[in-house]
Amino acid sequence: MSGDSIAQAGESLADGGVDVGSALQSAWTKVTGWVELAIQSLPEILAAAVLLVVFVFLAKLARTVVDRLMRRVTDHGPLRGLTTNTVYLAVLAAGLFIALGILQLNTVLTSMLAGVGIVGLALGFAFQDIAENFVSGILITLRRPFTDGDLVETNDFFGTIEGVDLRSTQVRTLTGQLVRIPNGEVYGNPIVNYTQASGRRVDLACGTTYGADLEEARRVALEAMEGVQGRDTDREAEFFYDEFGGSSINFVLRFWLESTGQKAFLAARSDAIMRLKAAFDAHDVGIPFPIVTLDFSDAGTRRLDEPLQLLRAGGGGEGASG
Repeated sequence: MSGDSIAQAGESLADGGVDVGSALQSAWTKVTGWVELAIQSLPEILAAAVLLVVFVFLAKLARTVVDRLMRRVTDHGPLRGLTTNTVYLAVLAAGLFIALGILQLNTVLTSMLAGVGIVGLALGFAFQDIAENFVSGILITLRRPFTDGDLVETNDFFGTIEGVDLRSTQVRTLTGQLVRIPNGEVYGNPIVNYTQASGRRVDLACGTTYGADLEEARRVALEAMEGVQGRDTDREAEFFYDEFGGSSINFVLRFWLESTGQKAFLAARSDAIMRLKAAFDAHDVGIPFPIVTLDFSDAGTRRLDEPLQLLRAGGGGEGASG
């Protein structure tokens, strides 16, 4: 482009109300002003940079110290990682805010704090369930209602604990399935821990005939429990009659085990059933089958032995006539 063309373009811009010279002069003034301000603020910039470097080292040191402390408190890896990273980021954030204060960027600092608050509020509403499970996982780890390998029952699931992360609790059911239960549901609902108990009790329900000697039945049942495998011999077996059933007088037989494991529980209960049945058979103590009596009389009050008496009477008459 020739000089005449440039001059004509400048004249046309000037004729259109745009003063190119003034615009360029204003831009140059701003740039030089920024450079001068940067030169004047050079000590503060250097101080802020040095401060950030120092805080980076402090953050790494704090993370190492907190990690060592957490290893003494808990062996839960996710919780240790969460805590150490939180401390690391907190120290870095503190250094950043102080550096911005040194540079007198208070407006930027205020805007950042307001933005963090708004973002945190929005994320809190959006990820409410995740936050609940996250906090519950931390509380479960700290309070330790169970540990890995414990036999527990919670949220209608029965099995052993295989681990707890920051979102869910893993339970291996006795049939082999791995169930992941949200930590919020585990922490907010009852937990039955069989492993942490001092022992485990077997309640065996049974019944005997109405014609049986109840005292004899009680004695035979208690003697049969003496040799049950795994029974805690420091605790005596207990026997209680509890109701008159439809065809039997029902009772409950209770004894304690030394082990709290499920396999030991099932084995002891099976052994107790076999021993009770053999003892009742040996002493002629009956365990009745369920009996149903149908009464077809109009009032439903006919004596139960009336048909038998009629049969006997009929049989006696035939014998006499013969």
